[in-house]
Amino acid sequence: MIVLMDDEAAELRRILDEGLLYPVFQPIIDFRVRAILGYEALIRGPEHSPLRFPDALFAAAKQSGMALELEHACREVSLRAFAQQRLPGRLFLNVTPCCLLDPLMMNGHTRALLAELGIAPNRIVIELTENQRITDMPGIQEALLHYRGRGFQIAIDDLGEGFANLRMWSEVRPEFVKIDKHFINGIAEDRIKYHFVRAMQDLAEICNALLVAEGIERAEDFACIRDMGIACGQGYFVARPDPVPLRLLPQLVLNVLTGQRLSLSPSSQAVGKMPTARTLLRPIVPVALGASNAEVIERFEAEPELDVLPVVQDNQPVGMINRHSMIDRFARPFRKELFGRKSCELFMDHAPLVVDQHATIQELAMMLSLAPKHYLFDGFIVTDEGGYVGVGSSHDLMATITEMQISAARYANPLTQLPGNVPINEHLDRMLAAEGEFVAAYIDIDNFKPYNDTFGYRRGDDVIQMLGRLACEVADERCDFIGHIGGDDFFIVFQSHDWEMRCWQLVRSFAEAIDSLLSVEERAQGGYMAENRRGEIVFQPLPTLSVGVVKVGPGDCESHREVAAAASSAKKQAKKQARNPTLSHAGGHVFVDRRRPGSGHGIGCELPRPSVRVLN
Repeated sequence: MIVLMDDEAAELRRILDEGLLYPVFQPIIDFRVRAILGYEALIRGPEHSPLRFPDALFAAAKQSGMALELEHACREVSLRAFAQQRLPGRLFLNVTPCCLLDPLMMNGHTRALLAELGIAPNRIVIELTENQRITDMPGIQEALLHYRGRGFQIAIDDLGEGFANLRMWSEVRPEFVKIDKHFINGIAEDRIKYHFVRAMQDLAEICNALLVAEGIERAEDFACIRDMGIACGQGYFVARPDPVPLRLLPQLVLNVLTGQRLSLSPSSQAVGKMPTARTLLRPIVPVALGASNAEVIERFEAEPELDVLPVVQDNQPVGMINRHSMIDRFARPFRKELFGRKSCELFMDHAPLVVDQHATIQELAMMLSLAPKHYLFDGFIVTDEGGYVGVGSSHDLMATITEMQISAARYANPLTQLPGNVPINEHLDRMLAAEGEFVAAYIDIDNFKPYNDTFGYRRGDDVIQMLGRLACEVADERCDFIGHIGGDDFFIVFQSHDWEMRCWQLVRSFAEAIDSLLSVEERAQGGYMAENRRGEIVFQPLPTLSVGVVKVGPGDCESHREVAAAASSAKKQAKKQARNPTLSHAGGHVFVDRRRPGSGHGIGCELPRPSVRVLN
């Protein structure tokens, strides 16, 4: 159907005059706490209109000179629908940069509308869309400073679509950065996309921003993004945009979330258990959304130990009331008479920190470190599949983390500060209890004793510390566990799918590092002259690595002892083949035990060196 430009302008005018715009909301999931962070508002025109979808709608507005008027209408209708449905979390509002400079945007109308609707500014994320060239960056930065000063947060859209939004990132310093869907679709199988997103992730950590992966449509990509440690995501796999969006995650999404790879940090709790939000919760009886402010004050007066009160609607958390803030408000003259009978919704925090009971201590700590300061005082609400179960405090969280750090330090190797035997064994048992697949790699330095005897224990310690650093560099800190057994023996528990590449990268990096410690002559000869155990001066080869690898699947082993025995056996085979001139590689050797661990039978084989060995 062909519509003339004049007809499009008339249709747009009709839509605006008759108030026919309506928003649809798409949930944004927070992977770290397995809950909905908020919603992005997307606009729609009337169902049978040629301007139903945003591309046609905004193109017509641009051609007819009504772009700013359309944006204001979209913003107002989105805010009203968000408030009317009492949707939880944040609202992401799409805004073009030029609209920020419009006097209508800066004249206080938005602030007045938010006050009318009862929406706190800190729940609004201004999402800058890059559909026009920015000609006044200083003006944009001044406008953003204005909004940030009032509590709004900033996001930029479609990172990776062009160089302009990279520049915007560096100059705007947003709290959220959305990754263009091109890099997300198929990321589970595409290594180039994977490494592009990893690079974006590194930038985000430096800039203290949260990444949001857009366009997640497949379970495989959803799991990959989750395991990479990306903070948030949205897409059809989670939910399609809808005028009345879901408030709880679909069961399919929850099923994929429960398959998350095991967290790494050692625990001070019993072996096989990791502290989670559930271990910190207190089962405080919540108040209903319809409760009055007077009822809340009575609860605080009757229970002086309460610092906060969660607010629920149909057992779903919708707010948090801080004791000191509430009492301070009502201490002022006539406040009790004016507001006592009104709903507690008036003074509650509409965007409390809500976490799933399975969220780990580390995930909670990361969220609190990036969240507004008042969350440190209010704590967090704990849920089970979206339903309220209790409240956790930041004080208890910090105490648990401190206890874990003390426990980790107690069992750390004094030379490398890496986890020692006890944490290694605990982590292996946790992996076995989770019934997932992992790879155990036992790493040993060949020809180390002659080197240590010849050059002294200080140089020997330098080599051991260097190997510890290299192991940390090649492993993925989000899913691979590095331990130091003692001496020149190390242990890595891989959950990375590219563990083979990482093993060879460690061998290669170690060989290059050893070369840098020797003289030109020693490097050229591939060794040095030194005494052997019989006191004879003989040629000694350079230290290299032997890596014994065993793959462990569900039910293969019953305890860490079986895994350690299988890995030790594979390491011995690696050292044996390293001594065979026909099998050894320059720099080291990697051997994989292909048998089922604990079975006592099967075969082992040398792992072929891959053609590409460079990792981020």
